[in-house]
Amino acid sequence: MKPTIPVSAPACDTPDPGLLTVVQAQTHIQQFITPVEATTNLNIRDALGRVLASDITAPINVPSYANSAMDGYAVRSADLSNQQPIEFNLIGTSWAGKPFTGTVASKQCVRIMTGAKIPAGADTVIMQEQVQVQDHLVRIGAGHQTGQNVRLPGDDIRQGSALLTRGKKLGPAELGLLASQGIAQVAVYRRVRVAFFSTGDELTPVGEALRDGQIYDSNRYTLTGMLTQAGAELIDLGVIADQPAAIEQAMHSAAAQADVVITTGGVSVGDADFVKAVLEKLGKINFWRIAMKPGKPLALGKIANAAFFGLPGNPVSVMATFYEFVLPALRVMGGEASRAPLLLHAISKSRLKKSPGRTDFQRGVLSSENGKLYVDASGMQASHILSGMSRANCFIILPQDSGNVEAGAEVEVQPFADFV
Repeated sequence: MKPTIPVSAPACDTPDPGLLTVVQAQTHIQQFITPVEATTNLNIRDALGRVLASDITAPINVPSYANSAMDGYAVRSADLSNQQPIEFNLIGTSWAGKPFTGTVASKQCVRIMTGAKIPAGADTVIMQEQVQVQDHLVRIGAGHQTGQNVRLPGDDIRQGSALLTRGKKLGPAELGLLASQGIAQVAVYRRVRVAFFSTGDELTPVGEALRDGQIYDSNRYTLTGMLTQAGAELIDLGVIADQPAAIEQAMHSAAAQADVVITTGGVSVGDADFVKAVLEKLGKINFWRIAMKPGKPLALGKIANAAFFGLPGNPVSVMATFYEFVLPALRVMGGEASRAPLLLHAISKSRLKKSPGRTDFQRGVLSSENGKLYVDASGMQASHILSGMSRANCFIILPQDSGNVEAGAEVEVQPFADFV
């Protein structure tokens, strides 16, 4: 039984022609950023999650020799019959790593293990379950095909073929591919350095007692997690008070150390939102209002040589704007090839409330039932409800001009797995 979830009154989304669409903002950001160029050579054991800085061509075939896909008996297919069983003389064994060194002649066979080299003269392997063995005689029935159960050289990777291309993020499979070629080191791009801090006099560090009117600083920990998953090098500058001088000093320090500076809060229009004024003094900054919910305010620009992203203060807005705008930028800055987001279609189990005017990234729980994808709302959709992000595993993306969505309608979803 689902827990009862309180319902807040929906915010008004009166259409505003001055808002950038989500796609417009994403396009501007991709045109604005500059990839890092510095590279380093790493042992492949240390290269998981790193981005390849050069194309790699396969130096050898994989497999490098014809080998058996089964435990069985290696024979010459010319000796097999389609009409009747044939008896073969067993002359030896080919082990993985210890091949049979002789040559298979007519009506001869070799016991062979999975992965072992096919002996000279043989071209076919008969599974051990399909033969009868008595002393040194092996009886093989009719109906076998030439080349069965044989892995040929280059079946997986052909020598001289493109193994991996520049911009590929290295996962476990890529490490295995490199190892299969005997490649011990690869050139990768250095990690993108990201300096970040939170702003707000209401923020209390984790581990200290809350005072009246205070809240714990959760955004910095959320950013730590997202940036770590993104493979960035983190520079955590803590919580900065709502004082212009303190914010300016933090901005200078951040820009001097990092490729990217990220702040949360202070980019709206409140009397205590000093980040905007400091940024206008220090660098070239664009302040955007985006037709997106949650996450309407966003700042993009440069401080010295560092790219700057000013995210909203509400925790769900931080995550939504990071995933939709900052993460794609970090991937490209880190050398990854640009790619479209993974979008799926699912049937909504819930009635989803929405007003036209902004693209809505509602939080949902995606599941598979009887071969179909379904999605259910993860609870209250307000931008301060971080627990809903914890329950969710996807965004339900409702188009800018759409209204309410009835249960049973098809919707577009973006799995959170696409962000890892």
